Amino acid sequence: MQNSPPVDGVTRRDVLVASAVAAMTAGLPAAAASASQSAPVAPLTKPRGTSPVDTITAKDGTPIYYKDWGRGPVVTFSHGWPLNADAWDAQMLFLVQHGFRVIAHDRRGHGRSGQASAGNDMNGYADDLAAVIETLDLRNVTAVGHSTGGGEVVRYLGRHGTKRVSKVVLIGAVPPLMLKTPANPEGLPIEAFDAIRAGVLKDRSQFYKDLAQQFYGANRAGAQVSQGVLDQFWLWSMQSGLKNAYECIKAFSETDFTEDLQKIDVPTLLIHGEDDQIVPVHDAARKAEKLIRNVRAIYYPGLPHGLTATHADRVNADLLDFLKT
Repeated sequence: MQNSPPVDGVTRRDVLVASAVAAMTAGLPAAAASASQSAPVAPLTKPRGTSPVDTITAKDGTPIYYKDWGRGPVVTFSHGWPLNADAWDAQMLFLVQHGFRVIAHDRRGHGRSGQASAGNDMNGYADDLAAVIETLDLRNVTAVGHSTGGGEVVRYLGRHGTKRVSKVVLIGAVPPLMLKTPANPEGLPIEAFDAIRAGVLKDRSQFYKDLAQQFYGANRAGAQVSQGVLDQFWLWSMQSGLKNAYECIKAFSETDFTEDLQKIDVPTLLIHGEDDQIVPVHDAARKAEKLIRNVRAIYYPGLPHGLTATHADRVNADLLDFLKT
């Protein structure tokens, strides 16, 4: 509605606003009505930037959620499939309490990030990590990755270099290559990954519940894994987009990271459970160890893939020791 010409400096809009105020204060005690009419109105404030302060925008416009805790030397965390940044909470809180700044993001299509139709491959993931690091202007970063997140970190280093990274930690990580090929005969056959795809498409909710048993080694005799740990795996997994989770299977299983590993020129720590049923140690860390120049490897006998949750104290202690060296 357009304002009518002013009459004695009063427009039709002024009259309407005065009428609305009178209606809202009708029936109030006199003092309250007077205060309502005379009190200054606080101006509306706009959020900083054009998006919430807990997201950054990837180069293709996809919003990437992140959380940023503490102050001190920076440690970034890249999570496994099909989880989100919350999978790192035990490590993040521990490091904050020891004087570090910790940042973890939800991979595109996972958790609270946008469910983009494209970019669901290692190059896309690596560029999203770069967007987080560059947008926040992070330097001398220790980049930590678990499982698929380890591949994300390694591909980031291969594509963007180590100018902002001072150390690397790969935990139960997928590099150099999970898929069985003529050049990688120890890898898993394509049928294993086809079965994962089929499970996700048929009944992803039940598939994730079943997968949690292997992920945390709950299917092993004597295992002590709480129902809560299994339930949170299902909860986080169900927050991922179906298309994103499906396409990520190809990304983590068929990407060859050999050349990326050979480009790493900063101190690197490998941590891997020797009873990892998701990313077998013999085709991952054992091979990666031979491709990285400055590397230290820690192998945990009998520990599962999800050791950051099942054995957080042990992982945290080794991580802190590496950070302080």
